[in-house]
Amino acid sequence: MQVHRHLDRLPSAARGLALAIGNFDGVHLGHRAILGRAAAEARDLGVPAGVLTFEPHPRELFRPESAPRRLTPLRRKLELLQDIGVSHVVVPRFTRPFAARTAAEFVDDVLVGQLAVRVVVVGADFCFGKGRSGDAAFLAGRLAEHGVAAVVHCKVSIAGAVCSSTTIRDLLAEGDVRGATALLGRPHVVEGMVRQGAGLGRQIGFPTANIAPLSRRALLPAHGVYAARVGIVGEDQNEPRPAVLNWGKRPTVDGLQEVLEVHLFDMARDLYGKRLRVGFVERLRGEIRFPNLDALVARIREDADAARALLSSPLSPVE
Repeated sequence: MQVHRHLDRLPSAARGLALAIGNFDGVHLGHRAILGRAAAEARDLGVPAGVLTFEPHPRELFRPESAPRRLTPLRRKLELLQDIGVSHVVVPRFTRPFAARTAAEFVDDVLVGQLAVRVVVVGADFCFGKGRSGDAAFLAGRLAEHGVAAVVHCKVSIAGAVCSSTTIRDLLAEGDVRGATALLGRPHVVEGMVRQGAGLGRQIGFPTANIAPLSRRALLPAHGVYAARVGIVGEDQNEPRPAVLNWGKRPTVDGLQEVLEVHLFDMARDLYGKRLRVGFVERLRGEIRFPNLDALVARIREDADAARALLSSPLSPVE
């Protein structure tokens, strides 16, 4: 897969694509339906399939205080797009001058002029152009004037839930990581580096790796204890290891700072400086303040047993 960051420097191979357009945060099953349609159109036309997305998210530029946390930071998004067979990803920097283009200018100058698209695929709620003035119907009509087809893909629902990034964020905010998995098609993942902790876990017989997320805008679910699968990036990312994790302020210990800590089962080695990929499989419980450390240790044992049992089940979702 080739990644192109500048519209004015596109090689000829990145022009004339069957192009899916969107933010694609999460690359969830709804997104995959759009991407799959773009791939089908590409096969019919005998051209490569491509994606046009933007960085940063438009709301990070205009309303950073209310911008959504990322389900998939750019690096992870690109990995997922590559995994499903996208040939070219065009990722121009989203700036105020770029956002000032009208919807017509975006179609005429960017899609037809710079990208020379053969066909465009978007979701039903796609909006673009200055002030989000253009919608999917405008896109189809304007492209038709240039002899280019547009495909507007209907929304995808799974078990009655609309498959959207917003729905997935809402599920994660409630701690419903299994529900999020159903819409993502895989567990929600957060990547981070293992950093030095206080060492309390080792003292009580449950050594943990304290993880600092790589992205400051990474989206973590509700505080609590989770069954998880954890991959050591560069070593076993295709066979993530079973683990139990705690995400929260540890009210029994200090309750001051949020900490993401994972205990990998049957793992004795030092992980400091390693990059871990943490997949949230099931929430076991919410955050609790225990009366003393002994009560906390007893509950940790119960949580670890529950996580082991759940992750050993053939029905457990895997990354």
